[in-house]
Amino acid sequence: MTKIDLTIMQDRLDRTLQRVREKKIIIPTLAQQMDPTLIPVDIQNRLKDIGLWDLHALNLFRITWKNEPVAHGGGFGGVNYIEFPKSLTGVDARIVALVGKWFPCGVHKVGAAFGCLVPRLVTGQFDPTTQKAVWPSTGNYCRGGAYDSALLGCQSIAILPEGMSKERFDWLRTIADEVIPTPGTESNVKEIFDKCWELRRSGQDLMIFNQFEEFGNYLWHYLLTGDALERVAREVMGPKDRIAGFASATGSGGTIAAGDYLKQIFPHSKIIASEAQQCPTLLENGFGAHRIEGIGDKHVPWVHNVKNTDFVTAIDDNAVVNLARLFNEQVGKEYLAASGVDEEIANNLDLLGFSSISNLLTSIKFAKYNELTSNDIVLTVLTDSMELYNSRLHEMHQEFGEYTRDDSIADDARYLKGMGIDYMQELGYRERKRIHNLKYYTWVEQQGRTYEEIMDQWYDPDYWTEIQSQGPEIDALIEEFNHKAAVQL
Repeated sequence: MTKIDLTIMQDRLDRTLQRVREKKIIIPTLAQQMDPTLIPVDIQNRLKDIGLWDLHALNLFRITWKNEPVAHGGGFGGVNYIEFPKSLTGVDARIVALVGKWFPCGVHKVGAAFGCLVPRLVTGQFDPTTQKAVWPSTGNYCRGGAYDSALLGCQSIAILPEGMSKERFDWLRTIADEVIPTPGTESNVKEIFDKCWELRRSGQDLMIFNQFEEFGNYLWHYLLTGDALERVAREVMGPKDRIAGFASATGSGGTIAAGDYLKQIFPHSKIIASEAQQCPTLLENGFGAHRIEGIGDKHVPWVHNVKNTDFVTAIDDNAVVNLARLFNEQVGKEYLAASGVDEEIANNLDLLGFSSISNLLTSIKFAKYNELTSNDIVLTVLTDSMELYNSRLHEMHQEFGEYTRDDSIADDARYLKGMGIDYMQELGYRERKRIHNLKYYTWVEQQGRTYEEIMDQWYDPDYWTEIQSQGPEIDALIEEFNHKAAVQL
C-alpha cells in the first residue's frame, strides 16, 4: 500500500479515546497548524499562559511555522523567516529561510513526529495505554517525538547516537521514558536501525516510528513546510522576481518534500539536496563520517522522492563548524557588523544550528553555480538553532583556543565569500535513477521493503501524489476523534 494506512482498529481506538479524555487532550488538524486563525479563540487565549516548551497538551496547537517568536504566552502571526543579505552571502541572489527555533522544543521535527504519530492514534492503530512509541533519530526527530508523545499521553523511547550534542541528551532524559544511545555519531544511522530490530524482537509492545520510511513525515512537510514556503515566497517576491530553488539536506527525506509542493506552485524552481562532503552518499555512492548534526547519511531515505530532485551538493563539515564560531562568538559578530552585515542580522545568526548553516551554504553554492541574479530567490529552512549546540562551541574553544578577529576574516573569506561550486552535480534522468537505486540496499535488503514498491516509487505516476492528497482525510479523522472524545477544557 502506497498511501498512509488509515485503517480503523476500533478496540484500540476506544481505549485511546478514554486516555485523551482523562488527560484533556484536543488534537489540532493539519489545517489548523497550517492556518492558526482556524484555532478556536478559547484555545488561543489559554495559550497566553503557557510557555513554548511547556509540557502542556495545548502546545500541540503551536506545531506551526506561525508562532509569535517569544518563549512564553505567544500568539500567532505570519511565518517566521529571515533573509540573508549579499553582505553575508556574497551572492546577488536573495536567500530566504524559514526559522525553526520557534516550534515547541525548538525544532521543526516536532511537526514531522506529529505527522507520523497522530494518524496512528486517531485510527486506533497505536494504543497509548499499552504501547510505547519508539523514535529513532540522529537527534531532533526523537526530540520532537518524545515531546509529542508526552503531550499526547504516550510512553516514548528515544534512540540516537551517543556522540550527539550534550543538549540533546540532557533535555531528552527529562522528557522521554527511555533514552537509548547507539554507537557512533551523525554518520551511524544503520546502528539506529539495528537497535530498532533488536527492540522488535524483544517482545515489548511498541511501535517504531522510523522517520526515514514514515510517509507521515513526508506529508507533514509537504503540506505545512510547503505552504509556509509559498507564503513567504509570495510575501518577498517583487514583480520581476522568481523562485529559483529550494535547498535542503536530505536528512530523513521529510523537509525536502516541501520542494515537491513548491515545484507544483512554481514549476521552474529546482530542488537542491544537500549532504556532507565527508560522507557523499548521493553524490558519489560514498561513505564516511561528519560533524553536521541532523542531516543523516549513508543511505537514501525511503520517503525521499528522488525523481523530483534536480541537484546534489556536498558541504564541507569544516565550513559548518567554523561558521558556527563566526556566527556566535562575540568577536565574529562584531567583525561581520564591521564588514557591512546589518547588526540585527549579525546578532540573529544564532538562529542557525549546524544543519541550518549547511542549508545556507547549499543555497550559496546553488546561486553561484547557476549565476543567479538579484531577481532570483532561493528558499531554505533553518531546522533548529544554536540553542542546541552551545556545548559544541565550548568544545571548540577548549580544543582550538580563543576565536579571534583573524579567524573571523579567514572563515568569512574561505567559507562564505570563497564558497565554490565543487562537489555539486546537476541531475539528469540517469543520475536520479542511480541515487534512487541506492534505496534497494537499505530498504529491500535490510528493512523489509519490497522490490515492487521501490519500482512503484520510480515508475508509478500517482505514487507521491496519492500521499500528498491525504491531508483532508487525516483531518476528517482528527475532527471525528475530537468529537467522540468530547474533551471540555
